[in-house]
Amino acid sequence: MLEWSAVALAAGAGVLGGAMNALAGGGSFATMPTLIGLGVPSTFANATSNVSLQPGAMASAWAYRHGLQRISGVSMKTMAGITFVGGLVGSLLLVATSARAFDLIVPWLLLFATLAIAFGTRASLWLRSRVEIGPKSLVAVQALLGIYGGYFGGGVGLMLTAAWGLLSGATPATLAPPRTLMLAVANLAATIIFIATGMVVWALCVPMLIGGIVGGHYGAKLGLLLSPQVIRVWTLLVTIATTIVFFWRAYS
Repeated sequence: MLEWSAVALAAGAGVLGGAMNALAGGGSFATMPTLIGLGVPSTFANATSNVSLQPGAMASAWAYRHGLQRISGVSMKTMAGITFVGGLVGSLLLVATSARAFDLIVPWLLLFATLAIAFGTRASLWLRSRVEIGPKSLVAVQALLGIYGGYFGGGVGLMLTAAWGLLSGATPATLAPPRTLMLAVANLAATIIFIATGMVVWALCVPMLIGGIVGGHYGAKLGLLLSPQVIRVWTLLVTIATTIVFFWRAYS
């Protein structure tokens, strides 16, 4: 039996993670470290975190359904199919990864996600002014991001925005609906694999899931009051702190 304090901590992390996803993404930076701190092996923590945040991702995707549009001529159906297959591949890779190996890999994935949050949009603008990339490249990039989303997923929403901005020239605002849908699709694929392979710690997942729904609801309301700059700085501070902790944990 879990202590009530552990259940409460999981629920609180879900609230924070759901709010972060509603504001700017990166909710797993709150949920996964909490689960590891509660003694869950890192691979199981990542899987449990993914499943706990899935209902919020699906709800957000449904809310954005009317804003979906093609990206560089590629339909949403094609993009969703590529993302779903990539998510399956990535989640299967996680199942095959030992907890120790994942502990050594995840700090670098967190660092990659932190850099994407800090410089992704600026880098995409710089590259877009110098190169022109077509639909085939978009499909290839989407497949890789789908695999990353299924395997880990930290910061993948921001990576999608940066990559699509480079490849299609679209603004972040117009990319929010398809980005949210692709996140939900990648998470759905991973959720199927993680549940089927028994990698979800349900005693902590359920309270975290409920907290995620609450956090997503009120996070969206908070997002209407806060400036984009404040949201971005808060998200970046959380990701930097998490990345430092995971490097210390893996390599100290």
